[in-house]
Amino acid sequence: MAPLGLLRLPFTPGSGWQALQRQRPSIAALAWGLVLPMSLLPPLLFFYAGTHYGDAFVAGFAERQWRFITTILFLAELLTFFVMGWLIHAVVNANDELTLSYHDAYLLAAFAPLPLWLASLALLVPNLMFNLLVALAALGLSCRLLYHGLQALCQRGANDVALMSATYTIIAAGVLAWGLLMAIVWAY
Repeated sequence: MAPLGLLRLPFTPGSGWQALQRQRPSIAALAWGLVLPMSLLPPLLFFYAGTHYGDAFVAGFAERQWRFITTILFLAELLTFFVMGWLIHAVVNANDELTLSYHDAYLLAAFAPLPLWLASLALLVPNLMFNLLVALAALGLSCRLLYHGLQALCQRGANDVALMSATYTIIAAGVLAWGLLMAIVWAY
């Protein structure tokens, strides 16, 4: 997909999502080609920030065991992709008005966290407030990606209330997962 098409995904349920659905990348291709490389960004950048900025970034940041933390974070991100794909499928199909295939659920699980993965690039700037603002903006874009992805990939004529309900449930689980991943970073 063209980069311009990717930029439109959070803002419209239109052609970008249908193009992705038509390309029909396998779940393995999504995992190897998108999720694995993008999941490397946050651990690598946390390691960089932790070893280069140290306490100038956040008090106590330099004393952390960054090799252990980043390894656990990377593995947790990969696991989260598979769990979120299953969760998206289960939540959407629990509603009688909506249907979503496993493939499309994993397509959403692969593309929805893209802004969060890219937000980790903000760790190249040693400013905590800047990083928090970028992370919050990325979280908002991820929520929009999920909502518009569900609009595009669920059956046509789906009730908008049912779509929003499914979206809120998935977002709540996703924010919980994201919070747990960040807790791993701060706990060790």
